[in-house]
Amino acid sequence: MSTSYTLQEIVSRLGGEIQGDGTLQISRVASLANARSGQISFLTDTKYRSVLATTQASAVILKPEHQAETTLPRILTDNPYAYFARLSELLNPVASYTPGVAASAVIAASARVPASCTIMDNVVIAEHVVLGERVVIHAGSVVGEGTELGDDVVLQANVTIYHHCQIGARCTIFSGSVIGGDGFGYAPDNGRWVKIPQVGRVVIEDDVDIGANTTIDRGALDDTIIGQGCKIDNLVQIGHNCRIGAHSVIAGCVGIAGSAVLGQHCRIGGAAMILGHLEIADGVTVSPGSMITRSLNKADTYTALMPFQSHDEWLRTAASIRRLGELADRVKQLEKQLDRLQVSTSQGDKQ
Repeated sequence: MSTSYTLQEIVSRLGGEIQGDGTLQISRVASLANARSGQISFLTDTKYRSVLATTQASAVILKPEHQAETTLPRILTDNPYAYFARLSELLNPVASYTPGVAASAVIAASARVPASCTIMDNVVIAEHVVLGERVVIHAGSVVGEGTELGDDVVLQANVTIYHHCQIGARCTIFSGSVIGGDGFGYAPDNGRWVKIPQVGRVVIEDDVDIGANTTIDRGALDDTIIGQGCKIDNLVQIGHNCRIGAHSVIAGCVGIAGSAVLGQHCRIGGAAMILGHLEIADGVTVSPGSMITRSLNKADTYTALMPFQSHDEWLRTAASIRRLGELADRVKQLEKQLDRLQVSTSQGDKQ
């Protein structure tokens, strides 16, 4: 449930500098285009100055160098976007829960569930599970044998965590996610596939968010590890034995094949694919839809896709691409002929 604060109260809690009426009451955050009276928005790029000029917001959050762009009451800060996020959290506090265990929950006798935890309807907690303080597990979630959840973890409805996984403090896992399912490991044997037992774990460090319907496979031998502070979107697949470095962000529909290693502070755009056993350096950005087929050893932005075209144009482009090898050979032949012609001409001039 949202609440309201004056600009002065906001700055006293979050920092920044006020210009204008500090007693102005703010009850909600909103976009520049859709904001109304009593709401606050933000500007990070002057290309939106025309929207700022017509906004109905009561106040805005700006960088100091943009303060002259409006006469509205404003908060000045070096990072308006992050400030806006913290303000949204302040105005929309997380729901509080009454500790206790629902009558329909099934909890093994050997599980350790502190009295500060909230366990909702139809939750199943297996043998030897250990929960930290103030853990909240929503309806229908399953926590497998020997799994450990840190303090203040939240599992939304219908999350499944397989056996012996480890989830750090303050992690949030959204509905439908599956943590610790078997990795995709099979060995060929006389025309058939023999399943390789997946005996590793999934280890998720502190302050990680995992979106809805994301799957993170347990390791085949070593653990799959998600580093501290990672933010993972919906519908992401992370294969067995992957290691994702701290504070990396992964957008929706990304697929990361087994044993890939991502560095810290990487940014992976939506629907990108990273092949198995590759190493990605710290600070790498992968553009949406890109297919990464080799290791990336230097921090940079990498893109591996073509701009869209009409279908007929794409067919012509594809045909041209198929002929590139042939065209390259012809260019080499022409270069050799040109070299011979130049040599012949040079010799003729000397005579």
